[in-house]
Amino acid sequence: MMTTQDILEIKELLDTPKKITITMHRNPDGDAMGSSLGLYHFLKQKGHEVTVISPNEYPEFLAWLPEAEKVVVFEREYDKATPIIKEADIIFTLDFNAFHRTGNSMQPVLEEADTTYIMIDHHQKPDDYANYMFSDPSYGSTCEMIYHFINALGDKSLINATIGTCLYTGIVTDSGSFRFPSTTGTTHRIVAEFIELGVDNSKIHTLLHDNNSYSRIQVLARALHNMKVLPENKTSYTSLSQDELNELGYNKGDTEGVVNYGLSMKGIVFTAFFKENKDEGIIKISFRSKGDFDVNQYARTYFNGGGHINAAGGKSTESLEATIEKFIATLAEVNI
Repeated sequence: MMTTQDILEIKELLDTPKKITITMHRNPDGDAMGSSLGLYHFLKQKGHEVTVISPNEYPEFLAWLPEAEKVVVFEREYDKATPIIKEADIIFTLDFNAFHRTGNSMQPVLEEADTTYIMIDHHQKPDDYANYMFSDPSYGSTCEMIYHFINALGDKSLINATIGTCLYTGIVTDSGSFRFPSTTGTTHRIVAEFIELGVDNSKIHTLLHDNNSYSRIQVLARALHNMKVLPENKTSYTSLSQDELNELGYNKGDTEGVVNYGLSMKGIVFTAFFKENKDEGIIKISFRSKGDFDVNQYARTYFNGGGHINAAGGKSTESLEATIEKFIATLAEVNI
């Protein structure tokens, strides 16, 4: 948690109305959107002028979150978003810890902003840009950290069903529905508080998991069809080319969670999902693992990425075929 002095100074900052911007990483997930909107609803109650900015479009399956429609999309609304960032008294950066995670368009605007930065994030090795940092990779989600942050400010009584709905969403998605090792007894106690406040946990699961478009099911089916298993390496992987995505009518968010299927097989400890993006000229890679195999270190070493011990991401500028060949070659160098 932040130091007592940090909390006192932030409390003083928030005692009078401010222009506050909340932003998240590019290609936001449930934790990024949930933490940003949860903090947004909290700060609005405190009387602040608050804007949430997402670097690019958020996935459709999160559009039901309370006031998600008010999120400003930087890459689509550059002329609107840029002055909001420049005029902010405080900028909260949530669920990321390095400006480059917001993308090439937004990064320089954040770097030039003369403001107070507050980072709340659970990834490893944060950059040194924030005036105040709540950075701790032991937490399973940034949403859980937002709960503790509000509590530390002495404002737990302001957490209502709306805030709880946002924070529950990030906790449940980043914990793999409470399956991952970072889920603690405290996590469950926090979620119990949300349910007692009126958060409809069953409805949230339905909106997240039983609200799929036809294209999303088709994308999953093709990814499963493309799955390869390397039993001698306790590894699986799958891939989707740009041509396949186009053929299947891919929409943003359709590949969310695909990587987890590769880890669901008996005897598999490490899995990867490769997605071609011709517009950006990259192969986006998701890694997952069980137990002690550190995919954060693996992603940093081989694929210009990072994340957590059991969940990380990376990228490659080589072709899809060459990237997969490199991945297979690396398996001889790591101890799985």
